[in-house]
Amino acid sequence: MLIKENAKSNTLIEILSKVRNSQIFWIVTFSFLTFLGAQVTVPTQPVPFTLQTMIVLLSGAFLGARNGALAQITYLLAGSLGLPIFAEFGFGFAKLFGPTGGYLLAFPIAAFITGLIIENKRSTLRIAAAMIFGSLVILLSGSLFLSLFMNGDFKNALFSGAIIFSVWDVIKISASISIYKAFSKKYPQLP
Repeated sequence: MLIKENAKSNTLIEILSKVRNSQIFWIVTFSFLTFLGAQVTVPTQPVPFTLQTMIVLLSGAFLGARNGALAQITYLLAGSLGLPIFAEFGFGFAKLFGPTGGYLLAFPIAAFITGLIIENKRSTLRIAAAMIFGSLVILLSGSLFLSLFMNGDFKNALFSGAIIFSVWDVIKISASISIYKAFSKKYPQLP
Protein backbone atom coordinates (compact mmCIF):
# COMPACT_ATOMS: atom_id res chain seq x y z
CA MET A 1 0.00 0.00 0.00
CA LEU A 2 2.83 2.39 0.90
CA ILE A 3 4.54 1.59 -2.40
CA LYS A 4 1.37 2.50 -4.37
CA GLU A 5 0.99 5.82 -2.52
CA ASN A 6 4.67 6.60 -3.06
CA ALA A 7 4.36 5.80 -6.77
CA LYS A 8 1.28 8.06 -7.06
CA SER A 9 3.12 10.81 -5.25
CA ASN A 10 6.13 10.50 -7.57
CA THR A 11 3.86 10.50 -10.64
CA LEU A 12 2.13 13.68 -9.44
CA ILE A 13 5.50 15.34 -8.82
CA GLU A 14 6.68 14.37 -12.31
CA ILE A 15 3.51 15.76 -13.90
CA LEU A 16 3.78 19.04 -11.97
CA SER A 17 7.45 19.31 -12.93
CA LYS A 18 6.62 18.81 -16.62
CA VAL A 19 3.85 21.41 -16.45
CA ARG A 20 6.13 23.92 -14.71
CA ASN A 21 8.80 23.40 -17.35
CA SER A 22 6.42 23.84 -20.29
CA GLN A 23 6.31 26.95 -22.43
CA ILE A 24 2.52 27.12 -22.22
CA PHE A 25 2.64 27.29 -18.42
CA TRP A 26 4.96 30.31 -18.48
CA ILE A 27 3.05 32.05 -21.27
CA VAL A 28 -0.18 31.73 -19.27
CA THR A 29 1.62 32.69 -16.05
CA PHE A 30 2.96 35.95 -17.51
CA SER A 31 -0.44 36.66 -19.05
CA PHE A 32 -1.94 36.26 -15.57
CA LEU A 33 0.79 38.44 -14.04
CA THR A 34 -0.08 41.13 -16.60
CA PHE A 35 -3.67 40.93 -15.38
CA LEU A 36 -2.49 41.37 -11.77
CA GLY A 37 -0.30 44.31 -12.81
CA ALA A 38 -3.30 45.90 -14.53
CA GLN A 39 -5.24 45.87 -11.28
CA VAL A 40 -2.58 47.91 -9.45
CA THR A 41 -4.07 51.15 -10.70
CA VAL A 42 -3.71 54.81 -9.93
CA PRO A 43 -6.66 56.40 -11.73
CA THR A 44 -5.52 59.28 -13.91
CA GLN A 45 -7.18 60.72 -16.98
CA PRO A 46 -7.22 59.83 -19.79
CA VAL A 47 -4.92 56.85 -19.08
CA PRO A 48 -4.54 55.15 -15.68
CA PHE A 49 -1.14 54.37 -14.20
CA THR A 50 -0.67 50.60 -13.81
CA LEU A 51 2.12 48.10 -13.21
CA GLN A 52 1.25 46.02 -16.24
CA THR A 53 3.90 47.63 -18.47
CA MET A 54 6.54 46.36 -16.05
CA ILE A 55 5.20 42.82 -16.46
CA VAL A 56 5.16 43.24 -20.25
CA LEU A 57 8.88 44.06 -20.20
CA LEU A 58 9.63 41.17 -17.85
CA SER A 59 7.66 38.74 -20.02
CA GLY A 60 9.90 39.57 -22.97
CA ALA A 61 13.03 39.40 -20.84
CA PHE A 62 12.29 36.06 -19.17
CA LEU A 63 10.37 34.28 -21.93
CA GLY A 64 12.20 35.58 -24.95
CA ALA A 65 10.82 37.46 -27.92
CA ARG A 66 8.33 34.90 -29.22
CA ASN A 67 6.92 33.61 -25.93
CA GLY A 68 6.88 37.07 -24.35
CA ALA A 69 4.78 38.31 -27.26
CA LEU A 70 2.55 35.23 -27.02
CA ALA A 71 1.96 35.91 -23.31
CA GLN A 72 0.76 39.40 -24.17
CA ILE A 73 -1.36 38.21 -27.09
CA THR A 74 -2.96 35.71 -24.70
CA TYR A 75 -3.67 38.54 -22.26
CA LEU A 76 -5.25 40.71 -24.96
CA LEU A 77 -7.25 37.83 -26.40
CA ALA A 78 -8.63 36.87 -22.97
CA GLY A 79 -9.69 40.45 -22.29
CA SER A 80 -11.18 40.83 -25.76
CA LEU A 81 -13.25 37.69 -25.29
CA GLY A 82 -14.86 39.08 -22.15
CA LEU A 83 -12.68 38.19 -19.18
CA PRO A 84 -12.47 41.24 -16.87
CA ILE A 85 -8.68 41.45 -16.90
CA PHE A 86 -7.86 44.91 -18.23
CA ALA A 87 -7.17 47.80 -15.86
CA GLU A 88 -9.92 48.33 -13.29
CA PHE A 89 -11.38 44.94 -14.32
CA GLY A 90 -12.29 46.25 -17.76
CA PHE A 91 -12.98 43.86 -20.60
CA GLY A 92 -14.15 43.57 -24.16
CA PHE A 93 -12.92 44.04 -27.68
CA ALA A 94 -13.90 47.73 -27.56
CA LYS A 95 -11.16 48.35 -24.97
CA LEU A 96 -8.61 47.78 -27.71
CA PHE A 97 -10.10 50.64 -29.68
CA GLY A 98 -10.65 53.08 -26.82
CA PRO A 99 -8.20 55.71 -25.50
CA THR A 100 -5.93 53.05 -23.97
CA GLY A 101 -6.01 50.76 -27.01
CA GLY A 102 -2.66 51.93 -28.36
CA TYR A 103 -0.92 50.92 -25.15
CA LEU A 104 -2.61 47.54 -25.03
CA LEU A 105 -1.94 46.76 -28.69
CA ALA A 106 1.74 47.62 -28.20
CA PHE A 107 2.20 45.06 -25.41
CA PRO A 108 3.09 42.10 -27.69
CA ILE A 109 5.44 44.29 -29.75
CA ALA A 110 7.19 45.66 -26.66
CA ALA A 111 7.59 42.18 -25.16
CA PHE A 112 8.95 40.88 -28.47
CA ILE A 113 11.46 43.73 -28.84
CA THR A 114 12.58 43.49 -25.21
CA GLY A 115 13.09 39.75 -25.54
CA LEU A 116 14.87 40.07 -28.87
CA ILE A 117 17.38 42.58 -27.54
CA ILE A 118 18.13 40.51 -24.42
CA GLU A 119 18.13 37.02 -25.98
CA ASN A 120 21.65 37.10 -27.40
CA LYS A 121 23.51 39.16 -24.82
CA ARG A 122 22.59 39.88 -21.22
CA SER A 123 24.87 42.72 -20.23
CA THR A 124 23.46 45.31 -17.86
CA LEU A 125 23.60 47.96 -20.56
CA ARG A 126 21.75 45.75 -23.02
CA ILE A 127 19.10 44.82 -20.43
CA ALA A 128 18.56 48.50 -19.61
CA ALA A 129 18.36 49.41 -23.30
CA ALA A 130 15.84 46.63 -23.93
CA MET A 131 13.62 47.76 -21.05
CA ILE A 132 13.81 51.42 -22.07
CA PHE A 133 13.10 50.68 -25.72
CA GLY A 134 10.19 48.37 -24.86
CA SER A 135 8.71 51.04 -22.60
CA LEU A 136 9.10 53.70 -25.30
CA VAL A 137 7.27 51.49 -27.81
CA ILE A 138 4.31 51.26 -25.42
CA LEU A 139 4.30 54.98 -24.57
CA LEU A 140 4.67 56.22 -28.14
CA SER A 141 2.13 53.81 -29.57
CA GLY A 142 -0.28 54.67 -26.78
CA SER A 143 0.20 58.41 -27.25
CA LEU A 144 -0.22 58.18 -31.01
CA PHE A 145 -3.46 56.24 -30.61
CA LEU A 146 -4.60 58.57 -27.81
CA SER A 147 -4.15 61.56 -30.12
CA LEU A 148 -7.05 60.21 -32.21
CA PHE A 149 -9.30 60.83 -29.19
CA MET A 150 -7.85 64.33 -28.71
CA ASN A 151 -8.75 65.65 -32.15
CA GLY A 152 -5.34 64.72 -33.56
CA ASP A 153 -3.43 66.77 -30.98
CA PHE A 154 -0.31 64.60 -30.68
CA LYS A 155 1.49 67.11 -28.46
CA ASN A 156 -1.29 67.02 -25.85
CA ALA A 157 -1.58 63.22 -26.19
CA LEU A 158 2.18 62.85 -25.71
CA PHE A 159 2.02 64.91 -22.54
CA SER A 160 -1.14 63.21 -21.19
CA GLY A 161 -0.17 59.72 -22.25
CA ALA A 162 3.61 59.56 -21.88
CA ILE A 163 5.43 62.49 -20.31
CA ILE A 164 3.15 62.53 -17.29
CA PHE A 165 4.24 58.93 -16.59
CA SER A 166 7.98 59.53 -17.06
CA VAL A 167 8.95 59.44 -13.36
CA TRP A 168 6.87 56.32 -12.76
CA ASP A 169 8.29 54.68 -15.87
CA VAL A 170 11.85 55.30 -14.69
CA ILE A 171 10.91 53.57 -11.43
CA LYS A 172 9.21 50.67 -13.25
CA ILE A 173 12.12 50.25 -15.67
CA SER A 174 14.61 50.31 -12.78
CA ALA A 175 12.52 47.72 -10.91
CA SER A 176 12.28 45.57 -14.07
CA ILE A 177 16.04 45.64 -14.53
CA SER A 178 16.62 44.76 -10.87
CA ILE A 179 14.08 41.93 -10.91
CA TYR A 180 15.47 40.51 -14.12
CA LYS A 181 19.08 40.69 -12.95
CA ALA A 182 18.19 39.10 -9.60
CA PHE A 183 16.29 36.17 -11.09
CA SER A 184 18.11 35.72 -14.41
CA LYS A 185 21.13 34.20 -12.70
CA LYS A 186 18.99 31.22 -11.78
CA TYR A 187 16.46 31.49 -14.65
CA PRO A 188 18.19 33.19 -17.63
CA GLN A 189 15.28 32.33 -19.87
CA LEU A 190 12.25 30.36 -18.81
CA PRO A 191 11.14 27.47 -21.04
